[in-house]
Amino acid sequence: MRASETAGCEVTCRQYRDQLGRMETAPLAARLGVQVDGNEVRVPLLGVLYRVSPGGVYDPAGQAPGFDVCVVLLKYLLRCPDTPPAARDWVSYRGLKDSGPLTVYFANEVEGAIAAAFSGRTAALAAAGALLGGCAPDIGANYDLALQFNALPRIPLCLLFNDADDEFPAACSLLFERRSEVYLDPECLAMLGRHLFVRLKRAAPG
Repeated sequence: MRASETAGCEVTCRQYRDQLGRMETAPLAARLGVQVDGNEVRVPLLGVLYRVSPGGVYDPAGQAPGFDVCVVLLKYLLRCPDTPPAARDWVSYRGLKDSGPLTVYFANEVEGAIAAAFSGRTAALAAAGALLGGCAPDIGANYDLALQFNALPRIPLCLLFNDADDEFPAACSLLFERRSEVYLDPECLAMLGRHLFVRLKRAAPG
């Protein structure tokens, strides 16, 4: 990342942290199911508990995560609705509100990236998914592998994977509950999908 881009990312995160410092965080515990201790909020992201406060975002080792993770966590807290949305039907990324400009990115850099990385490696994907807390989804699905992840509280993801065969290449679909579009904007949901891919690739054996 170029110096100008890094500086821009730092400014963006600082602005979000300043906004967090001006909001009342106590209600987030009930509305999101996160832990709140004063102005610090502890948020689990794919099983990793991050500390988020106006002073910064830190992982369990006390290290600041990358820009994408910081933005996702901060926007998640800032956008918290007063009333939990009811719509919980599963939809593709394309089916989410205002996702249009990012659908090609999501298809290539999230779903396509997962399919390419795990083509011929269904067992490795299953093992990596298990390490990230993946479990059988609450929907009927006829796929080689189907996993549901609690990406963030109130934001589950459902991964559907078919491995390559003699006729078709490997294919992956990632589904969101429709209510996810209330908690995060399309850009952050795309970042969340990309983060899942990165974590799966990192956790995969071999």
